[in-house]
Amino acid sequence: MADKLLLTFNAGSSTVKIGIFRLDGRQAERIGKAVVDFASQPPTLHLKKGPDEFELPLKGEPGDDLAELIDEVFRELGNHFDLDAVEAAGHRIVHGGDIFDGPVELVTETLESIGRLTELAPLHQPQALRLIRAVRHLRPSLFQTGSFDTTFHASQPDLVRRLAIPRAYHDWGIKRYGFHGLSYRYVSGALVGKAPDIADGKVVIAHLGSGASLCAIENGCSRDSSMGFSTLDGIPMATRPGWLDPGVLLHFLGPLGKTVKEVEEMLYHHCGLFGVSGFSGDTRELLKDHGKEAREAIDLFTLRIAGEICRLASTLGGLDGLVFTAGIGENQPIIRERVAERLLWLGVELDAAANGKNAIKISTPTSRVAVHVIPTDEEQMIADECLSVLKTNDRRPT
Repeated sequence: MADKLLLTFNAGSSTVKIGIFRLDGRQAERIGKAVVDFASQPPTLHLKKGPDEFELPLKGEPGDDLAELIDEVFRELGNHFDLDAVEAAGHRIVHGGDIFDGPVELVTETLESIGRLTELAPLHQPQALRLIRAVRHLRPSLFQTGSFDTTFHASQPDLVRRLAIPRAYHDWGIKRYGFHGLSYRYVSGALVGKAPDIADGKVVIAHLGSGASLCAIENGCSRDSSMGFSTLDGIPMATRPGWLDPGVLLHFLGPLGKTVKEVEEMLYHHCGLFGVSGFSGDTRELLKDHGKEAREAIDLFTLRIAGEICRLASTLGGLDGLVFTAGIGENQPIIRERVAERLLWLGVELDAAANGKNAIKISTPTSRVAVHVIPTDEEQMIADECLSVLKTNDRRPT
């Protein structure tokens, strides 16, 4: 009997990461991965199966209806995998609000609830919904699940989640939620095997990628995070500003005469490292550039990361470990080094050789804080949660 397969979809604002997993009834094993790049012209499917890699241009165009484009993606994937064997599909959904406390089957009622949260995540939520509906249109009988970035942070105390605004607004849902929860759940689980000495301790995980945030974890549970009400909050990112004095927004909307749409466009696409440097939000390009603006962007990035680590350590009441993850966190020793330099007073000491090799443990034996580099895998987390919902619904892979 042919292996049953499971697909995962991790929708961003301009890409969709697709994971292809084999099911054996007990676990999901990755056998391939793909990325649909909407920003390239034409849109491109990057596919990896074992050692083989393919780059396939697509004819379809991204829009409000992704069915035609996803149909083309399915046809291309079908040349390499038996898509008739797909048992289920799992999706990453950025915002679950206070409605969802774990992964769910995506049916009409849950989709309506997810749609009502769009205003809380205007960049990511619509893209995820378009993708879910496209897959549903093409495979109406396919079992689909949603995994939420916010649910991992539901363990945060109410005091941490509260903003200093009138209580009625908090009760209406204007509060700190936290994001990148699938990544934090995966990495906190991986700590048990890779760094058991800190797995049950007070740990800050730095998820540093194009979108970036940090999370304070104690005994594997989220206690605080840098992102709050929206994915704009916290530390500077590739094109998002991170923390911003609300008076600045009032100034944009008042004296400068900007519209809400203009400010939204600027905050999501023209701030952060891109805004400070004036030419790029990619830390790899900024590190190669010797101009003052690029250097200032990197310095601001690492300054804010170090400051947020200290704030989160205050929430935890101490710090046993620091973990770097995601694209920048896993692969850029210079960024880690510059963050650590600002934390010497806290007892953070890096082993230069280990850091340069992206080793799992990069702190010195005398460092008071253990520092690790642990790769994240959001798609694996989505697949595991999708499989758990399959089993709960008594629809085990056959």
